[in-house]
Amino acid sequence: MTAPRRPGLLTDLGAAVLALVLVGVAGMLGKWQYDAWQASREAEARDLTGIAPVPLDEVMGNDDPFPAPDLGRPVEASGEWLDGGFWVADRDRGDEPGFWAVAPLQTGDAAVLVVRGWAPEPDADLLAVAGEAEVTGWLQPPEGTLVVDDDPSDDVFPEIRVADAVQRVDVDLWSAYVISQDAGPGLEQAELASLPTPSRSTGIRNLLYAVEWWVFGAFAAFIWWRWRRDATAPELPSPTAG
Repeated sequence: MTAPRRPGLLTDLGAAVLALVLVGVAGMLGKWQYDAWQASREAEARDLTGIAPVPLDEVMGNDDPFPAPDLGRPVEASGEWLDGGFWVADRDRGDEPGFWAVAPLQTGDAAVLVVRGWAPEPDADLLAVAGEAEVTGWLQPPEGTLVVDDDPSDDVFPEIRVADAVQRVDVDLWSAYVISQDAGPGLEQAELASLPTPSRSTGIRNLLYAVEWWVFGAFAAFIWWRWRRDATAPELPSPTAG
């Protein structure tokens, strides 16, 4: 066995510098993509509940799907109350179980469902509302976990579902509802139903790109290590002819 074969100084130095550059660039690009992934999740999860309200029609149209980035945004809507209100069951207020009083407010050619407030028990007098109104509240997406309504003939629904509520009014409904910031007469303030949380798929492409860059950096480091190991390995003697 002979002494290790070592590469020339410039070759050795050049290979090391190239490996460091590739690893550094891959690490920085991976960090950049990782930061973009986190920024996407933070943007989706931002709490909008305390900002100034804007008109509902500036956030979405009555035929538009619910705008997920505007979950919890305060909005303003004005119009006239319509018949067709209902209660929504299993709506706790703190530790106390109760019901939401919901009524359709016609604004333009469509109506938006408004949670007017909370009550411990359904009461037809509390549900009744008429006349014109201006509402400021938090924008929420319609529900739909396919909970079965035990008694479709009464005024108590298990959820706020547009498909159920539209059967009670003669106009189209917005694909959203609003939790009023001011409770109606005889009602108490309803608690905000949901705030935005990032989904698992939010910014996933950026996260995958980050992993790819880091894998590339690790691969570059491995290639340099393998080359260095092979270049300095002892040289085996050639077999002699017998």
